[in-house]
Amino acid sequence: MPPNGVACATVLLLLSACNRYADFTLPAPPPSQVTAAGFDWNPDPSPALSPGDWDSVDVLNPSVVHDAGAYFNFYSGFDGKAWHTGEATSSDGLHWQKQGRIISPQPDSWEGSYIAANGAALLDRGEFLYWYVAGPRETPRIGLARSPDGKQWSRRTAPVLGTGPRGSWDERGVADPDVLRIGDTLYMYYLGQDRARRQRIGLARSADGVHWQKLRSNPILEIGPDTAFDENGLGEPAVWQSHGKYWMLYTGRDRREYRRLGMAGSIDGVTWKKLPGSFAGSEPWNEKVICDPSVLIEGNSIRVWFGGGDVASPDENLHGRIGTAKLIPKP
Repeated sequence: MPPNGVACATVLLLLSACNRYADFTLPAPPPSQVTAAGFDWNPDPSPALSPGDWDSVDVLNPSVVHDAGAYFNFYSGFDGKAWHTGEATSSDGLHWQKQGRIISPQPDSWEGSYIAANGAALLDRGEFLYWYVAGPRETPRIGLARSPDGKQWSRRTAPVLGTGPRGSWDERGVADPDVLRIGDTLYMYYLGQDRARRQRIGLARSADGVHWQKLRSNPILEIGPDTAFDENGLGEPAVWQSHGKYWMLYTGRDRREYRRLGMAGSIDGVTWKKLPGSFAGSEPWNEKVICDPSVLIEGNSIRVWFGGGDVASPDENLHGRIGTAKLIPKP
């Protein structure tokens, strides 16, 4: 029989582990007089943001927020060695002015030297929050940075969402966060990777953006069957409410590493039904890859910013650019 102090410590550890998981759903979406069976994809033919100086190889993973007449795009830039987060601003969401790098990997910390990017931005209660991917390339995790103005950032010294226990669906990595606030709760949709390198989508919730409970029944969206556009993995979710439902745009990978965007619908944010078909690139700059959606609802308009490339690569050197599109509801 161990000493009481050891026993108590063990019980507390077990309770802490249990509290990391919960059963929950999202609140019911607001009712709508206008419903949709799905959406048509209406992209602009030309990219809105292209590689430059520090982001000379790829620009991808836009995360766009709107505040006081201005658009802020926190995007990922690859310089040939590492992924950084850059900022661009716009008055219309179409024409962007780059503001430079705002977050780079910190090699002497948990982040390592490869990535501090692929994040999700949220303007929440007067400050910018940005959940981003960092850590070892083989086992990424999710960190959090805060800013009052989108320029000066402070980071937490440890990841806020880590990998799951041995044998779990997200044992070997968590990435691609997308965060939305509903009432007093933040919900994060994210990619999880298991030891077989299968990539699927799961869900977590938090009251403060730092301490997260993962859904016990994760993952919530599975890989498609053989020959499907998402047969080799899925991730990069973007979730929103409209037309009386929750909707998700997500990236699917096939065995050639071509990437397309799929859609799914849900009434509770947990149980999802994939819509038939997928959205593919139709221009030379995005003919092999479209990915990384970011969605904003503006009145009756659903605007999307997304990554595109002309090289079928799973991670980098895609000649990545960022494009824009609109989703048109289908009755």
